[in-house]
Amino acid sequence: ADGGQMAAIGDLSTDVLANVFRFLDIKNIMQKRRVNKRWGEGVKKTVPSFDFWVHSLTAYNVVGVMTRALPNLQQITLYGLGGRHKYSDGEDPNEEEVTTTAHYTTHDIGIISNFSKVRHLKIEDRVTGGASLNGRYPVFFNFPLLQKLSIRYCKYLKWDLEMLAGLPLLKELECYSNNCLTGNISSLRVLKDTLEKVKITLCFDVQGNFMDLADFPHLKRLNLDWSD
Repeated sequence: ADGGQMAAIGDLSTDVLANVFRFLDIKNIMQKRRVNKRWGEGVKKTVPSFDFWVHSLTAYNVVGVMTRALPNLQQITLYGLGGRHKYSDGEDPNEEEVTTTAHYTTHDIGIISNFSKVRHLKIEDRVTGGASLNGRYPVFFNFPLLQKLSIRYCKYLKWDLEMLAGLPLLKELECYSNNCLTGNISSLRVLKDTLEKVKITLCFDVQGNFMDLADFPHLKRLNLDWSD
């Protein structure tokens, strides 16, 4: 019976395999691609149900493999890498922070651009001993299918609300304690037909009037506490 079941599994199409694999964790999914060529193709078609956390050097190294083996990943959470490791500095970085972390090993954050089907992206820079994202990273705002964006506790990550124009399907935006976030709330009008939830708090350089969002047809929740 076991042999018959295995034979039946072996006959499943890559689409069916992908639908089965999507409920597994990352370790088990990656193991399945080594079974045979068909299973490998099934893995490549898989749309995982989990949120992949890049919160250590080990997790970062896995990302490099996943860009080829699991390109349909849709949920990513980025944390600091910890220890004496950091993501590469962005455009116009804080020079004091550059000097402080000059001896850290640098890793390319641009690798996440290979996941072109990302729907949910969370960036949170609070790993003990880790270096902060530093400067501007246009790569974070070039996901045409992104629906949820959360950026929290990013002291040196520089960005402007105008950059959200690169996320035409964005439904939920959360910005919390981002020292270098700038822009005017009116910039969100390019997302008028998609935005459902907006939270911008402890981001003191954001300007504008909440009434600029008054005619957003799908907006259900708005929190602009502590914004200027």
